[in-house]
Amino acid sequence: MLGSSRIPSHSSKKQQPKQEREWLALSFKPENFIPGLVIGFIFGFLLDLSKPSKNHVKKKNFSPGNLQQQYAVSNNGDQELKLVLVVRQDLKMKSGKIASQCAHAATGMYAELMQSHRSLLRQWEQCGQPKIVVTCKNQQEMNKLKDAAESIGLPTFVVADAGRTQVMAGSKTVLAVGPGSKVSVDSVTGKLPLL
Repeated sequence: MLGSSRIPSHSSKKQQPKQEREWLALSFKPENFIPGLVIGFIFGFLLDLSKPSKNHVKKKNFSPGNLQQQYAVSNNGDQELKLVLVVRQDLKMKSGKIASQCAHAATGMYAELMQSHRSLLRQWEQCGQPKIVVTCKNQQEMNKLKDAAESIGLPTFVVADAGRTQVMAGSKTVLAVGPGSKVSVDSVTGKLPLL
């Protein structure tokens, strides 16, 4: 009996890996795998949007009360949002450097809003994420613009250069103002010349 019990168990062990291989072969067919992957991605994305972020931005450049007032203005649907990038002229940056610094400002603002105010970010995305680039004379003018924007509840982001190429380390190169309603942003940056 002992010898006969070994034979069936030995043959069932041979069948078990074969059955597992068949199951794996069926489950990894493109018609099964690709929809599963897409559904998993969508489910993960929805879970990410539904929970509040645990990472807090260290420096928030806007006050919640004024931002709520801005939401009321921009939620009525007839006003679009925009972001203005203010470039310092006194640094005499070349066009490639300006483009790079503006990209830092836009992505920096995007990252902050992703952590703290996703609804404002979504509104701006629905408007097509308009961005306008203007110039200011120097650091003092940039500071005044930043203070004016923050005083009416507009988000701001300042790029401090690493100093690897054209400007000194720590130089404030670009100020991002907004996104906010066109009226609010223009009240701060509307008189500045386009780049």
